[in-house]
Amino acid sequence: MERFLNILVVDANVKNQAGLKTVLSGGGNNVQVVATIEESKAIIQKKEIGIFILNIDDDFSASQQFIAQIKREFQHRVKYILVMSSEIDSGSKLVKSIHQGAIDFVQMPLNPNLVKVKVDMYKTLYYKDLRINQLLNNIFPSTVLDDLYTKNGFMPRRIEKGVVLFTDFVDFSTKSKSIKPIRLLKKLDFYFTQFDAIMQRYKLEKIKTIGDAYMALAGVTEENPEPAIRACLAAIEIRNFMLNEQYVAKAFKKDFWEIRIGIHQGPLVAGIIGDSKKSFDVWGDTVNIAARAEQGASPGLIEVSKNIYQEVHPYFNLSSKGKIEIKKRGGQIEMFTLDRIQQAWCLYGEGKYASVDLRVKCGLPSVDFDHMRKDILNRLKSLLPAEIVYHDLSHTLNVEKAVVRYAKLEGIADEEITLLQTAALYHDVGFIYCYDANESFAIQLATSNLPRFGYNKQQIAIVCKMIAATQINVQPTTQLEKLMVDADHDYLGRADYYIIASRLRKELAHFGREMNDETWIEFQLKYLSTIHRYHTETATNIRLQSKKTRIHELQQQLENCKKNENIH
Repeated sequence: MERFLNILVVDANVKNQAGLKTVLSGGGNNVQVVATIEESKAIIQKKEIGIFILNIDDDFSASQQFIAQIKREFQHRVKYILVMSSEIDSGSKLVKSIHQGAIDFVQMPLNPNLVKVKVDMYKTLYYKDLRINQLLNNIFPSTVLDDLYTKNGFMPRRIEKGVVLFTDFVDFSTKSKSIKPIRLLKKLDFYFTQFDAIMQRYKLEKIKTIGDAYMALAGVTEENPEPAIRACLAAIEIRNFMLNEQYVAKAFKKDFWEIRIGIHQGPLVAGIIGDSKKSFDVWGDTVNIAARAEQGASPGLIEVSKNIYQEVHPYFNLSSKGKIEIKKRGGQIEMFTLDRIQQAWCLYGEGKYASVDLRVKCGLPSVDFDHMRKDILNRLKSLLPAEIVYHDLSHTLNVEKAVVRYAKLEGIADEEITLLQTAALYHDVGFIYCYDANESFAIQLATSNLPRFGYNKQQIAIVCKMIAATQINVQPTTQLEKLMVDADHDYLGRADYYIIASRLRKELAHFGREMNDETWIEFQLKYLSTIHRYHTETATNIRLQSKKTRIHELQQQLENCKKNENIH
């Protein structure tokens, strides 16, 4: 798996700049070299820097102030600070720099091997820290982690209107007896992974699973508006997903699982318990009532309390189930069955997905990217001709992955990353209709289809320009267009170049452009050497070196091919 990080070097010495650029380039390093602290500030404010290397000899006082500023204001954007100096032996500059926040030093004049070893060591630590943070984010809510980092603890807190959502599978105990443990675990993992994605989509927080039960919260660990509505939207999507699974299973005459869902809103206490193994949890009557709502729901249905009904009834169709007994604490509470989103607040009139207005009301992005993505991928899977073996679904997914990687290294905002992903997903959909000038069809489809998913005219125009920029005769002008074009040709500098290029040769042959070995090598050389170029500094840093290697290899292949011709 390829891994990448930004390395920023600040050094006014041109010789040092060139030396560090040469030594550190490659291996997933996106190396940027600037001469002044002011230039580096602009980069740090925009991008996340894995390793920051600063020459403290140029202006020692200013460098100390800047290191302190980084630790004070940009500690989440700069991971490791290394200082360069020719006066390491005295120790005073080094000690002061480490006191301000640097963690290591590089001695000048530079020893390329030592520099590379030192940077590789911190790269390894960077990726380990990244993995640890990912694991912690999977265990604790982000707001809890922030408190643990900054305050070394999390104080228990009371939430007056927290929402609890419970699901469980109908007759799970009986079904689990007839399934092998590994298959049972895989099935649970499949369903819970889908539920996790839905929770993220509606900004709910998964708390835990207990056997086949799944518990999530809204309005407890985050401050997004309308937690009750968001929980209901998530519940409807889970229910519909399970119903679709059921329909497929019935069609193939297979066994299927059914689900029950319950939701309640009320006061909660949230906190962390445990010492050696900490866990975040919530307590209170609200949890018990949500669990009772789920237990009382019929298979395939969603049961919500009166508290939820009072919050969401203007937006959803609900029907009363009457009052039910609450175990242990006693008393009764009225329950309602949640059916669908009302016509005025849903997309396509189906009652399944929230309209743009309802999404905005809930603090969700106006663009429904996840459902757009599912829609376009289904089109590509079902409608792309079998002869399209290069511009196929895997190419689209590779371009999407590459454009996200480039965008994150470039410090692009989340909304613009969504537009980049959209362009990547649509850029080759025109191959469904024709081979040449396919971009025009892709733009037409994007223009007609994207408004259904909440894209406005300005966003659609940006997406269409990015798609148009992937044409050979079009020069990208904006940063987003350049990122899109570079992602489209990311494979030219990857190790799997020849595998992907062979698919292009096969595809071209099917459409009447068959080439012998020599012509095919010449075709590749012409494109890589004279037609193609990377447009962004990130793509150039990451891929150009490997692309040059491909060019050299192809030149050798062409020489060998011509020698063989002369022999024969």
